[in-house]
Amino acid sequence: MKKFRKVLDGLTTSSPGGTIGSPSCGSAAGTPTAAPTPKEIDVQETLVSENFQLCKTVRHGFPYQPTTLAFDPVQKILAIGSRTGGVRILGRPGVDCYCQHESGAAVLQLQFLINEGALVTACADDTLHLWNLRQRRPAILHSLKFNRERITFCHLPFQSKWLYVGTERGNTHIVNIESFILSGYVIMWNKAIELSTKTHPGPVVHLSDSPKDEGKLLIGFESGTIVQWDLRGKKADFRIYYDEAIHSVSWHHEGKQFMCSHSDGSLTLWNLRNTAKPFQITFPHGKIQKDGRKESCKPILKVEYKTSRNSSEPFVIFSGGLSYDKAGRRPTLTIMHGKAITVLEMDHPIVEFMALCETPYNNEVQEPYAVVVLLEKDFIVVDLTQSNFPIFENPYPMDIHESPVTCTAYFADCPPDIIPILYSIGAKHKKTGYSQKEWPISGGTWTLGSQTYPEIIITGHADGSIKFWDASAITLQMLYKLKTSKVFEKPKPGEGRTAELVEEDPYAVQMVCWCPQSRIFCVVGISAHIILYRFSKYDSNTQIVSLEVRLQCESEDVISPSETENNPCFSDPSSHSPQPQHQHPASPSSGTPEGVKDSIPCLRVKDRVTRMPPGYQAELVVQLLWVDGEPPQQITSLDINSAYGLLAFGNCNGLAVVDYLQKTILLCMSTLDLYGATDPYQRLTRSPRRNRQSTSVKGPGRKLSLPTDLKTDLESRENSFSRSRSSSVSSIDRDTKEAVTTLQFGESYGRKSDALPTPCLWVGTSLGVVLLIPMSIPTEEEERLEEPVTIGPSGAVLMLKGSVLRFAFLDCMGALIHNPYEVWRDFNAPEDPDRPRKRKLVNFSPSSSQDASGEGHLAVVCSERQAKVFLMPSQSCLFVHNITESSFVLRADVVSVCNSVCLACFCANGHVMTLSLPSLRPLMDVNYLPLTDMRIARTFCFTNGGQALYLSSPTEIQRITYSQEMCDNLQEMLGELFTPIETPEAQNRGFLKGFFGGNAQTFDREELFGEAAAGKASRSLAQHIPGQGGVEGMKAAAGGVVGDLARARIALDERGQRLGELEERTALMMTSAETFSKHAHEVHKNCWERGLGLRKPG
Repeated sequence: MKKFRKVLDGLTTSSPGGTIGSPSCGSAAGTPTAAPTPKEIDVQETLVSENFQLCKTVRHGFPYQPTTLAFDPVQKILAIGSRTGGVRILGRPGVDCYCQHESGAAVLQLQFLINEGALVTACADDTLHLWNLRQRRPAILHSLKFNRERITFCHLPFQSKWLYVGTERGNTHIVNIESFILSGYVIMWNKAIELSTKTHPGPVVHLSDSPKDEGKLLIGFESGTIVQWDLRGKKADFRIYYDEAIHSVSWHHEGKQFMCSHSDGSLTLWNLRNTAKPFQITFPHGKIQKDGRKESCKPILKVEYKTSRNSSEPFVIFSGGLSYDKAGRRPTLTIMHGKAITVLEMDHPIVEFMALCETPYNNEVQEPYAVVVLLEKDFIVVDLTQSNFPIFENPYPMDIHESPVTCTAYFADCPPDIIPILYSIGAKHKKTGYSQKEWPISGGTWTLGSQTYPEIIITGHADGSIKFWDASAITLQMLYKLKTSKVFEKPKPGEGRTAELVEEDPYAVQMVCWCPQSRIFCVVGISAHIILYRFSKYDSNTQIVSLEVRLQCESEDVISPSETENNPCFSDPSSHSPQPQHQHPASPSSGTPEGVKDSIPCLRVKDRVTRMPPGYQAELVVQLLWVDGEPPQQITSLDINSAYGLLAFGNCNGLAVVDYLQKTILLCMSTLDLYGATDPYQRLTRSPRRNRQSTSVKGPGRKLSLPTDLKTDLESRENSFSRSRSSSVSSIDRDTKEAVTTLQFGESYGRKSDALPTPCLWVGTSLGVVLLIPMSIPTEEEERLEEPVTIGPSGAVLMLKGSVLRFAFLDCMGALIHNPYEVWRDFNAPEDPDRPRKRKLVNFSPSSSQDASGEGHLAVVCSERQAKVFLMPSQSCLFVHNITESSFVLRADVVSVCNSVCLACFCANGHVMTLSLPSLRPLMDVNYLPLTDMRIARTFCFTNGGQALYLSSPTEIQRITYSQEMCDNLQEMLGELFTPIETPEAQNRGFLKGFFGGNAQTFDREELFGEAAAGKASRSLAQHIPGQGGVEGMKAAAGGVVGDLARARIALDERGQRLGELEERTALMMTSAETFSKHAHEVHKNCWERGLGLRKPG
């Protein structure tokens, strides 16, 4: 708690009656009042450092660069590994967990400890990790680093604590999962193959225990060699040498046959009775050519051989195997069931697939019901229970990257009605034809947290589409999709200037501006265009209005400061009269005859009446024009205010203000002309076009105008900063462009002499200058649609270091002043004579929240380098804080946290900071995320409630919180990955099967692999690393009564199983002893009778 007082001189007072309830009208200049009196401002700052803590909350989207997957058939949860060391674990909707290996090494393979709440990951740095999933945030319990051999394949039998690990050298090691220590039992490659074989069999590509006998291990080598190893006898039962390289092996559940997939596109079926040659060889996609030879086919990378109770025919599912001559064919998954062959074409290459089966036991009928297919950029699940194999509707947001994300916006605490209405309209456009069955990955538990409020994330994409997402309660669900490209005519090949400006993605979204209360939505595109949308629940037939703006300036056409005072551009009523659809309004550069011939926009707006479905409907398009063969500079800033009916945007040439109600351009000026006579640098007018760097880019790598090279961007920022620190004209290049970097409409004081707040536009530039532009807006609805809006720069200038990023306004009590807005009304709704539709405005004037009017307000201004708080209307600087000297701020927002407000900043050096308001005390400074990619800079955004997000990869959104309260409540908000479930009982195999077929349950791995029998492994082979989770983490994870009961039940089951095994062994020993006793008695009797070495008594 901090209380500060500041005595402020020169603060004007006004008459008590001067309150404002709506956007004010009249003169932009206020009436001077009585002599200024000192005013004392008391602000109770409630935020302290203890209110802040930074942590990741949840990650949404498709795992970037996936490598492998695994499924727990009892818990019904799925894990996906990635090339960057990430692991995503998915269950029912809401159960979505992200883990990251610190090493960042690619995840090669995943193995669930089925129904035990644990996961083994094998990484490319030859380390095995054991993750504890019995806690909401999984942690590593153990790691084992192999020093001399590279891991290529792992296999963990169901209900076993011994993990088989195959290596690149062809050896097979065995790891105890409980202690994560290597056993001394090793299957060396030279023992596995025949001694007479001279060539190395290659890396181990497959390991599996025989369904018929767990004491038999099938080892597949890359070269085509297959060995069944008798673990008890420590010898090979059989060896198969096949000509083609092996990619995968799959058993029939009876353990008498197995199938292999090969590099030549063939499948071989092997019978254990005769392993000299394959029982069957098939080329599923290889046809016989005219000359009698088979077509050459691509490798079959994986095959699964599954049986079903309802059919005598097994399922054979495989990926790849297509013939080489069919160029351009998409990747396929083939499902063979009897004579029926179904080929499913995929949009992306298949990384891996897996059949989901009813039973976890490999010696039972498998009964596959679905196939999970992991693609390079998608994730689908196919329903095997229906003959047409439909896919399931995916409940996770795996299509964020459907088109590359180019910008994001995050809105917390939205109006509660906005999410249902967006969902209802978006649901009408959903795809159909999905499987009617429930999503099969249904594990874990998730409940709606106690602290939930409506949150919306908006993503803009390279193809011009916009997606609205429901982000409430740390989940993500698509609500509504908008395609901005529908506003424009499709360009014909080589037509227009679009191809020269951006070869790809001419509709790419650069920024969005949304007013949730009025539902007005604005989109800025890469082709220097702005589209304004209104929301309607009804369809309409409308013609889109198009405005064209020449935002360029020539030195000979620039208006001198003396002309600015009476410039008709600001207030001439004729410029506000209704104009035709395509407008070419007067602007500083329209005088040259040569420029007129090139006055065309980048895109062509549809010039006919268009039917628009319910949802967001385009009303107005504003486009910048080409001038003298040069493309328009891209738009760098945008703001819209629904209460004022105004839209402002700027670029490196200047500023334009559009009245979207009257469809007219109010202001179109170069940045330099906005100063008038108050230019702090005393620059001469100049033409930016003399030294312009064209935005035309050749080549496919360009998606946006945003910098892709961080070093170049840093250098340009440094140059900008060095210029902004010096006020001498010699330090500023006269051809330097001063871009408009941020804009903000609001009720403020345009001049120091103003007594009452009026509508103003705050303008921030790349040279650290803040300009105030007061406006006079008619208040009556009819007048507003007919009378002109008066607008003109006031000459008020404030200075900061570095490019200006953000404005916000506080009242004199330190509370945030929200922007005025118009309450949403549906323009297409049927007319109701009893309730005529009128504009309803909600205004948050600085004086409306206080007893005495005219107390002024505080303006928070943040730049790349520093933050300042000014008192308005005196424009005196109350507080200043230099945020960074060595870096620069990328994103800054004034946000509400814990019923107060603060300034949140994200710097290029990765620091996330918060500052108190208005005193700008540092509250938090965390070195969180080094800026390695401009994608992060482009998409990072803060929102209220202590939350933020950024695009952590091209396909994933990472949400974080900087609120201690949310960090404390995060455990309750996250889903539980593990739920206590009894392991299904194995089917009764029958007496004869168990007696003659070899009982797998009697195989005791402990006797073979334990230290007593196998000894210790070489210490130099692998190094054990204890994890941060530790044993305590495992014990604490399944806390609570349910966890205790589950552990007790598991312990009892294990004890009962051990007792049962002990009883069986005791019975066998007793039988054996009895047999031995009888045998000994017989021998003794025979000896007596024959008198061999025994004396008779007496």
